Amino acid sequence: MPYPAELTDPMRQELVRMGIQELRSPEDVDATLGSKEGTVLVFVNSVCGCAAGMARPGLALSLTHGVTPDKVVTVFAGVDGEATAQARSYFSDYQPSSPSAALIKNGEVVEMVHRHQIEGTSAQDVAAKLIQAYDEHCAS
Repeated sequence: MPYPAELTDPMRQELVRMGIQELRSPEDVDATLGSKEGTVLVFVNSVCGCAAGMARPGLALSLTHGVTPDKVVTVFAGVDGEATAQARSYFSDYQPSSPSAALIKNGEVVEMVHRHQIEGTSAQDVAAKLIQAYDEHCAS
């Protein structure tokens, strides 16, 4: 049973206001990740406290960096289950985790930030992990 919209809509809108594209169906996921061109950061959103306190704020900080992925998209675990499952199929070598972030370059996962790397850290720590990946894999 998905979480109620009145609980999750503010968490969803937080990312939309950042300019992040929501992928709400398996078809949306395939349309974006199926091209296997460029760099895409897939952020798996969650209702948990570490998503609110560290992951989403860390993502926001990372996107102010001079180097960022070509696309940044999100699926919402526990809300858009089919879209989340389809997104995870693109990084199925990694244990499902939410929140998490997968950086995909030309169809290959080049960096994965799991929940255990987010919990107990800070938004700045999450941003630093993402920025390091951007610098390594997104710079032309």
